Amino acid sequence: MNEADYEQAVTAYYEGLYAFGYSLAGNRDDACELTQETYCRLLTKGAQLRDASKVKSWLFTTLYRVFLGWKDRRARLPHFEISSVEGELPAITPAHVDVLENDAIRDSLLELEEHYRMPLMLFYLGDHSYDEIALILEVPIGTVMSRLSRGKSLLRERLLTRAIRRGEQTPILPFERKSNEAL
Repeated sequence: MNEADYEQAVTAYYEGLYAFGYSLAGNRDDACELTQETYCRLLTKGAQLRDASKVKSWLFTTLYRVFLGWKDRRARLPHFEISSVEGELPAITPAHVDVLENDAIRDSLLELEEHYRMPLMLFYLGDHSYDEIALILEVPIGTVMSRLSRGKSLLRERLLTRAIRRGEQTPILPFERKSNEAL
C-alpha cells in the first residue's frame, strides 16, 4: 500500500472507524487507541491486502479483532474502581467533541448488548452493507438482519423510556432516516 492509498483510506474511513471503535470501547480514549492501532496495522500489513477495494472491510475487521484482543487481556488484568483513581482523572471540558450527535442516542446504544450494538454501529455509522457486516462480525447474513431489527427495536424502547422520564419529545433516530432505503 502506497502513501496515497493510505491517506485515502484515512480520509474515507476514519470517522466511521472511530465511531465503531467508540461503540465497542465506550470511551473516547480507547476509541482513539483502537483507531490508531488499526491504521498502524494498515501501514505495516497493508501490502498483504490483495484487493484494494476491500480496505474498508479489512479496517473494520481489524479494529474488531484488536478490540477482542484487548478484551481478552483486560479480563486477565485487575480492575480499579473509578472512585479509587478519581483524583488522577483529567477534567472533562466542553471542548470534548461527541462522536454521535445526540447524547441520549449514544448512551442508549452503549446500553445495548454488544451483539446488537455492533451491527447497528456498522450499518448506520460505518455505512457497511449486510454482507460486509457479516464478514466483519463473522456471522451469517441472516443473523445480521435479525440483530439489526432487534437492536433497532431495543434502541427505540430505551429512547422512549428516557424521553418519557424527562418529559421530552422522542429523538429522531439515525436509522429511521435510512431504514426505508435499506430494509
